Amino acid sequence: MVRFYLDFERPLQEIELKIEELRRLSNGQDPRTAEELEKLEKKAEKLRRDIFGKLTPWQKTQLARHPDRPYTLDYIKMITDEFIELHGDRKFGDDPAIVGGIGSIDGQTFYIIGHQKGRGTKERIKRNFGQPHPEGYRKALRLMKQAEQFRKPVLTFVDTPGAYPGVGAEERGQAGAIAENLMEMSRLRTQIISIVIGEGGSGGALALSVADRLYMLENSIYSVISPEGCAAILWKKNGDIGTQEYEKAAAALKLTASDLLELGVIDGIIKEPSGGAHRAPEETANTVKKTVLKTLKELQELPIEELLERRYEKLRCIGKLGAGI
Repeated sequence: MVRFYLDFERPLQEIELKIEELRRLSNGQDPRTAEELEKLEKKAEKLRRDIFGKLTPWQKTQLARHPDRPYTLDYIKMITDEFIELHGDRKFGDDPAIVGGIGSIDGQTFYIIGHQKGRGTKERIKRNFGQPHPEGYRKALRLMKQAEQFRKPVLTFVDTPGAYPGVGAEERGQAGAIAENLMEMSRLRTQIISIVIGEGGSGGALALSVADRLYMLENSIYSVISPEGCAAILWKKNGDIGTQEYEKAAAALKLTASDLLELGVIDGIIKEPSGGAHRAPEETANTVKKTVLKTLKELQELPIEELLERRYEKLRCIGKLGAGI
């Protein structure tokens, strides 16, 4: 059930609420009600295809942030047979904005790590809206090094507006923690699979996404800065900025999955159900699970030295300029 509708989804809201009401009131025996439901469902499906088949980059940004969208712990619950969460960086404390632990997917053990935004005001504050402190990245690295030691693959879920930019985080070495993750992940001697499930913002996302295979869900975003931040830098003068500037910034940033696949930044796109992952989370999770297991099988066929060499070459080729540029 959709609890929140974005502005561009409003045409759907009336139809879907009517469908829900008819289902609730119907006893399944009234042929007129069943006929009306069938007509409304066909109309809603056509409208969904029309709306979600031509989203702008800014609309995809809004969809990537949808409050009903599945988060890391949701995917862990849906795809793992068993999961044990591990805590702490062994230096300062535990950061709830990043969760991690050991999980089993169809009998295959993974170290699973991801950003967690939280639902509801209380949990969002607890998890700092998915913006990690340095101890979160150190916890993630501790688990990745443990995965390397026990020769287990690493699976990461990326979903953050960015690393927390507060004074305390900077005092505890935010930039250094992110940089160390980038360095260590580039040479980690085990398979790494990363999936952007919502927002992939700046270095806060990059610190969990240096991988052998990087995928994005169809309606997720991945960029060096948010459209709002970009617009503020480029166009904010004396007055406020608004949707028009955000649209321009989102288009210029090339932050959608299709843009980044074309640019060679990511390795593939994981399809979402019509209307987004939040409309059919189990279906989305099943697709994610199949992608992860298929990818791991491919990576496990490579000797570790070849895996590292390919990872290195993959990273070196990102952003390569053409001749004459």
